[in-house]
Amino acid sequence: MIDGLLILLFFQFLGEVVIRLTGIPLPAPVVGMVLLLIALLLEAPFTQRVAPAAGALIKHISLLIFPLGVGIVLQWHRYEDYALALGVAVVLGTLLSLVVVTLMLKKLLGGKYQETGGKDAR
Repeated sequence: MIDGLLILLFFQFLGEVVIRLTGIPLPAPVVGMVLLLIALLLEAPFTQRVAPAAGALIKHISLLIFPLGVGIVLQWHRYEDYALALGVAVVLGTLLSLVVVTLMLKKLLGGKYQETGGKDAR
């Protein structure tokens, strides 16, 4: 699993390098994730080693998000003027994400999943 974490960190580092060299106005971790996605789609030899590390991170994602919530609470005076806009953005963004992910899953899974019973169609 350590090697998987190192691979993930390497792609984040690659994102940092790309951002520094090109000046693209994107967060470096996002660029690193796109590079990782490309590597996974091209079936690079290390793809099987990334899965356990990614699974462990996803399993504990609430611990990764917790500092963000604490920061917002502690710095609320900076955000209170925009509270309504932030609330609307969060709610609409969440709903939009749910709809898009649902539609993508339906399209990608095709007939493999029946809506009525939730059982495999095999």
